[in-house]
Amino acid sequence: MNSKPLSEKDKPLAFNIFLILAAIFISSLVVSNLIFQKFFSWNFLGWYNFEISVGILPYPITFLVTDLISEIYGKKKANQVVITGIFASAFSLLIIMLSDAATATEWSPIGNEVFHSVFGLSALAVFASAMAYLVAQFVDIRIYHFWKVKTKGRHLWLRNNFSTIASQFLDTFSVLFLLCSFGVIEWDLFGILLLNGFLFKLLVALLDTPILYVFVYWFRARFKLEPHEEIEL
Repeated sequence: MNSKPLSEKDKPLAFNIFLILAAIFISSLVVSNLIFQKFFSWNFLGWYNFEISVGILPYPITFLVTDLISEIYGKKKANQVVITGIFASAFSLLIIMLSDAATATEWSPIGNEVFHSVFGLSALAVFASAMAYLVAQFVDIRIYHFWKVKTKGRHLWLRNNFSTIASQFLDTFSVLFLLCSFGVIEWDLFGILLLNGFLFKLLVALLDTPILYVFVYWFRARFKLEPHEEIEL
């Protein structure tokens, strides 16, 4: 892939958009680790009833964002955002552990037990998610760029779905395996949660393809990029 230097006029806009995408990625990742203990049921068009954690709702956004960054800014920038996400997760974990260790006052609206029941397992969740996420995201980026080079920048739908589907299965399997191993989730639920999680992420991956096309089309038109070109920041 070729990097395209931008004019001094376009550089600030391209950089600001990159920061916004990175912020969306990091916030989605951190929030998904904080809210994972609540599970809900969702019936999809009467075809399948999903029983999944609310933590899965923002998570597919991270793969959409890394695919978009990979497409427009290149593999190096996508990897940088992934590594930044790891540091953000670790820092949020530190804050949660300190907050959980602090003793609540008698008049505190949220007491020690309630706070611990909500956030007490976040340490294990962040660790399991971080390990699974690190592997899955790097696999996603690697597969994405493999197909981007093979297709010479064409067939966006192919690399978007192939990379996301493979990495989402790996992510779902890894995080559930670790959570079950730590005793956070019962092993009896592993199979159904794996199926529900992967099918939900697969559905989202298929639905977000048009969104990716819209953003990529805008980027290429705005910054005059060819299919084989990436923005050089």
